[in-house]
Amino acid sequence: MTIENRAQAIENLLQQVRIINDRGVDRAALQEIIALLEDLATRHDLFNFDAFPSPVAGAGSTAFRYRLNDDGISPTLYMNSLLPGKKTLPHNHETWAVIVAVQGQEINYVWARSDDGSDPEHAQLVLDQEVVVQPGTSIGFLGEDLHGIKVDGDTPTLHFHLYGRPLESLNGRYGVNEQGRVLNYNASQMEPSIKAYA
Repeated sequence: MTIENRAQAIENLLQQVRIINDRGVDRAALQEIIALLEDLATRHDLFNFDAFPSPVAGAGSTAFRYRLNDDGISPTLYMNSLLPGKKTLPHNHETWAVIVAVQGQEINYVWARSDDGSDPEHAQLVLDQEVVVQPGTSIGFLGEDLHGIKVDGDTPTLHFHLYGRPLESLNGRYGVNEQGRVLNYNASQMEPSIKAYA
C-alpha cells in the first residue's frame, strides 16, 4: 500500500474523531474513539514495523514516537514503538488520550491521587489498576487521569496514541517521580516526535 492510502485512512479516522471531539469527550466518548481506532489498528498492510521501525536495542533510544498528522489544534495521532524495558513515570495528559495496540503488549499502571493536591511540588499516588494494552484490549484517559507504562517481554510495541491536542502543544502535563516530586513532564521526560506525515 502507498503512503497516500495510509494518509487517507488516517484522515478518515480523524474526520470521525473530530465530530466526537467537537461535542465533548467524556468516558463514553472515549469508548467510541477506541472502537474507531481499533478498526484502524487491524490495517496491518498500512501500519507495521516496516513502515514504523522500532528503535534498535543498544543504539540509544528506547522509544520512537511517529507523529501521523499535523493540522494544528485538532486531535493528533501518533504511532509509538517501545522496546522491552521501557517505562515511564506516572503522568497526566492534560487532554483526552486513547491507546490502541497494533502489535505487542504494554502494561498501563493507572494511578489515583490520594492527597488533596494542595502542594504543587508533591503528590501522593495509589495504584488503581493495571491494564495490559495489546490487540483487543485498549485504554482511554481523560485529561487529569494518571498512568505510567512498562513494556515487558521480548518484543517491541507498535501502538497508536491518539490525543485531543498535539503533545507538543501541552505545557500543563506533569509526572510524579518515586519520591512523590511533581515534574513538568514534557520538559523533563518527552523526546521529540518523528514527523511521519506529508
